Amino acid sequence: MSVARIRRWKVWAAVSAAVVGLALPTLTAAPAAATTNAYDTTYYKNAVGKTGTSLKSALHTIISSQSKISYDAVWNALKVTDQDPNNTNNVILLYSGVSRSKSLSGGDVGDWNREHVWAQSHGSFGTSAGPGTDLHHLRACDVQVNSIRGNKDWDFGGSAVSGASGSYTDSNSFEPRNADKGDVARMILYMAVRYEGDDAWADLEPNESTTNGSVPWHGRLSVLKQWNEQDPPSAFEERRNDIIFNSYQGNRNPFIDHPEWVEAIW
Repeated sequence: MSVARIRRWKVWAAVSAAVVGLALPTLTAAPAAATTNAYDTTYYKNAVGKTGTSLKSALHTIISSQSKISYDAVWNALKVTDQDPNNTNNVILLYSGVSRSKSLSGGDVGDWNREHVWAQSHGSFGTSAGPGTDLHHLRACDVQVNSIRGNKDWDFGGSAVSGASGSYTDSNSFEPRNADKGDVARMILYMAVRYEGDDAWADLEPNESTTNGSVPWHGRLSVLKQWNEQDPPSAFEERRNDIIFNSYQGNRNPFIDHPEWVEAIW
């Protein structure tokens, strides 16, 4: 076949593929680029430059040094960490993005309460000081939306969640709205690094299941990694990380400071 005929055939093939709707390769999100952080030479100095299990171990040692608060104290802490930057009387609710009065904290319809992003039942840690009160995975959330999420694992798909536009759920998984996907991923993976079973609590780990029940695992890791890349840390997350570090626990979520460390570990 002549060069000219080969070129014409390639053009015809490309046009035909477009016309008949043949599947073409899809683009995937690029891994999070390496970042630098003001804490790299101090707080993270023993982790910078490491990968894999060495990085995970170094970060565990770093972030395990923390102060603990009571579950009752979480109410007032969330009024500070989750404050609406445009209205100091309100908090921003996870999964819905709704701004709601700080005074509406409680258990009634229309209230907001304390959502455990790493579900309490996945490891049976309850609300005791430790993973049950760790502000790095506790968020203000609408009472009814919180109930719908329950202790489900994380995945795409399902039916629309009433009261949380852009969020979806099915019988065993929950998909947060796009603006919260990265937040959820980084909170879950923080918990997996912070709680390694070397204290009074279970070894929390991510996996690929959406039927984890009461075992100390949360899925799906591949989806959480995708969400981390899809939704980079926001100013709200970064401010929250700083407040928890400076005013409450004295430790940081490393995946907000270095989202590329997710891929470096997993």
